[in-house]
Amino acid sequence: MTSSETPPGGIRPRPVVARLPRYAAGKPPAAVEGLASYKLSSNENPLPPIPAVLEAIAGQQDFNRYPDPLSSKLRAALAEFLDVPAEDIVTGAGSLGALNQLLTTFAGQNDDGKADEVIYAWRSFEAYPISVGLAGAESIRVPLTPDGRHDLDAMAAAVTVRTRVILLCTPNNPTGPILTTAETDRFLQMVPSDVVVVIDEAYQEFVRAEDAVDGIEMYRKYPNVMVLRTFSKAHGLAGLRVGYSISNPELTQYLRVAATPFAVSQIAEQAAIVSLQNYAQVVERVQSLVDERVRVTAGLRDLGWFVPDAQGNFVWLRLGENSGEFAELAGKHALSVRAFGDEGVRVSIGEVEANTRFLQLCADYTKPPRRS
Repeated sequence: MTSSETPPGGIRPRPVVARLPRYAAGKPPAAVEGLASYKLSSNENPLPPIPAVLEAIAGQQDFNRYPDPLSSKLRAALAEFLDVPAEDIVTGAGSLGALNQLLTTFAGQNDDGKADEVIYAWRSFEAYPISVGLAGAESIRVPLTPDGRHDLDAMAAAVTVRTRVILLCTPNNPTGPILTTAETDRFLQMVPSDVVVVIDEAYQEFVRAEDAVDGIEMYRKYPNVMVLRTFSKAHGLAGLRVGYSISNPELTQYLRVAATPFAVSQIAEQAAIVSLQNYAQVVERVQSLVDERVRVTAGLRDLGWFVPDAQGNFVWLRLGENSGEFAELAGKHALSVRAFGDEGVRVSIGEVEANTRFLQLCADYTKPPRRS
């Protein structure tokens, strides 16, 4: 059925829904005889939660009760861990849930019937245009630089009187590079103080670049900065959906009004708290994935591939029109990867065997992307 056709009963969604792309989750790998299958398409942590987390949640039985709508215990644990006031933290169903809450709060349709504008780099996190559109705002996409980085000067130039929110994804998903402290600080000085700037740090724990921006530092310095973080990636809790935002009271007071009640379940809250209490074990697991990322990136470059600076738990192959072909080929080798139209392919860092098989696939492939 096309958007112009009338559905049965004449029921129609909001017009914006027909204009929005659908979120395309990473597909599971196909079974190939003789090969173990690996999913490298969703930026998941291939390692399970640490043992203490599994033990802590195994006996939980209070699911007949609603969870604490404020996630008070988790916010207290985060406050101590991050050295920020608990009142500045608002939890959500993953960082995406936290993002949707803040967009609902700060961007949408105005009383004059015109939409607010939300600026973000593109390509970036696939959910951005969906979340912005559903909030009632208008997406302003600013192209990435050729090496997959945010063009902050162009983003600053795109600000208008209708701009309400700017989204900065660092490391950028799906391309990988970070924003530096110096360039982010300079950018924030150019942005009007009444524009909310969101620093989305879903992969913060994987970053090893010494000059990488720290969203917490920027939030302390600039009242209009909000930080997004999650337990989905480094902590291996993607299936439990627990994330959070950090912002100053001037913003948080409004954000709490729009926050989804009971978004974080008891089991998710408990798992996150225990994971924080055993953070040294989380760091050890993250480092093993970073080591694999370094091996994969070096291997690709040794093969002559151009790979943007990878600071998340994934690498980006700028394959252009060959993206679909490469993803199909990977599937025949029992590897699922994530193709983005005719732009490129994102490959998550997975198990050692999966990464080795991926490198071999790239060694045999005859059309590696090179820097233009």
